[in-house]
Amino acid sequence: MADQLICRCRKRLSKAFEVAADLCVPLDQSPVTVLFGPSGSGKTTLLRMIAGLQRPDAGCIVFRERPWFDAARGIHLPPQQRGAGILFQDYALFPHLTVAENVAYAASPETAHRLLGTFGLAKLAGNKPRALSGGEQQRVALARALAAEPALLLLDEPLSALDAPTRSRTRHELRRMLLASGVPSIVVTHDRMEAVALGDWMAVMVDGRIRQTGPVQDVFRRPADLQVAESVGVENVLPAEIESRAAGLLVLRVNGPVGGARIQCVDSGETGPVFACIRAEDVAIARQMDQVSSARNRLAARVCSVIPEGALARVELDCGFPLVALVTAQSAAELALREGEQVSAVVKATSVHLAAHTSLQ
Repeated sequence: MADQLICRCRKRLSKAFEVAADLCVPLDQSPVTVLFGPSGSGKTTLLRMIAGLQRPDAGCIVFRERPWFDAARGIHLPPQQRGAGILFQDYALFPHLTVAENVAYAASPETAHRLLGTFGLAKLAGNKPRALSGGEQQRVALARALAAEPALLLLDEPLSALDAPTRSRTRHELRRMLLASGVPSIVVTHDRMEAVALGDWMAVMVDGRIRQTGPVQDVFRRPADLQVAESVGVENVLPAEIESRAAGLLVLRVNGPVGGARIQCVDSGETGPVFACIRAEDVAIARQMDQVSSARNRLAARVCSVIPEGALARVELDCGFPLVALVTAQSAAELALREGEQVSAVVKATSVHLAAHTSLQ
């Protein structure tokens, strides 16, 4: 397929760490791609290699069938020949230039004027960057990156310089602006909320390797292995063994420090020891075991702790194995959850995703 970005390249950063990326981004399916992973996983290095700011040791980078880098053929296009716009973490605005001058730096007057209007910057055109808020600086930086009419837009942690309230407000505005630009984008982030709010498609990077790719919700709901599950914030990753299978369902024995318990999940073909992955928001809490429900798993549980987290509450349970639930603070109050009390933990079979031990190799 022609409408792809292919990155199969290696870069050794130290004796102990190497970025070895094997990534194929379907640009036609993904207006905004998120490169996601923990700090230090190699995301920014990969972005810089795509941009041409860092040269790989080996491999190739191909954008829409045009080689940007090919070690075997001696090709290494400089950044200005790749046509990629870059938005850095600190925005890197020219402090001595006005908003209008920053945007017009690499654009025609007509293009600069249009972008000032598109990003709501016309009234700020005469201001210097120091007079702008963090969100306004971001809009100027994005407008300037688009002014050169790039074929690809690269954003390195674009919200990290903002305070938490501004960051929360700005996520959806940034998503809107990226879509309105019509330019495919790759956004580096380690923040789960940013990944969900910004991306259509994502690649998870752990220890310098791409571990999983796919639509954002699919990756978050069905992590491929233990490391991806931990990276995307699956709170419950439980060692388990398959006891039986019938009628499209598996019965799992989940091991715990003391005893354990059995749960059911959809049979997706795994064999041998597995990890049962359950998101905390997929665990419901009820006061009675016999309440009517379609959920396959109703587990007797003891409340170990209730930890307020703003509008939510994190409830740590002992079901024979540790289980974390994330409920609204209002639900926790209505259930009057207290440490030591007995409750029922409810999990649908479809909310249990299995990751095989072998996928960690």
